[in-house]
Amino acid sequence: MPRDFFADWLITERLALRRFTLDDLEWFVDFYADEEVTRYLGGTRDRQKATELLHTRVLAYYDEHPGMGIWLTRERATGQPVGFHLINHIQGETLVQVGYGLLKSAWGKGYATEMAAAVLRYGFVDLQLPLIVGITNLPNVASQRVLEKIGLRRQADRFFRHPAYASQGPMAYFERYAEDWLREHKAR
Repeated sequence: MPRDFFADWLITERLALRRFTLDDLEWFVDFYADEEVTRYLGGTRDRQKATELLHTRVLAYYDEHPGMGIWLTRERATGQPVGFHLINHIQGETLVQVGYGLLKSAWGKGYATEMAAAVLRYGFVDLQLPLIVGITNLPNVASQRVLEKIGLRRQADRFFRHPAYASQGPMAYFERYAEDWLREHKAR
């Protein structure tokens, strides 16, 4: 990651990631107010809960886990925020996950796959993580397809005890070991 933490640091053909800041609070609150967008992200959150999430799970996480976190995803052509991508610990676990959340206007454009693939590569190549996983709600077939497209492999469904996930029941669970992923991508 660059020294200027507020600059775009991971760039794909159409998207760029940058750190969230307190200036993004209104966008973050609006994102978590959308029932359809947050259906598989734990549901909507009022302003107080969204603000708390931004402070604890996003901003504080940057310092607690250097190189990892949840980043604002922007369209390069317009500069407009379209969602977020992440590589962070599943709450209550030592497992590191790749994930994302997108505004409805960004659905169906391939943005989830485009940037999630870049984040996965970053995790294996730059962070040298030995294993990266992905989880999603069982009915969220679209996200399951994204996780498969970026190279994660479906495993048995898995239950997570942390309150952020427990009410969801079993989750679709995907994983990939670095050794396997690096071998496959070196051959290309």
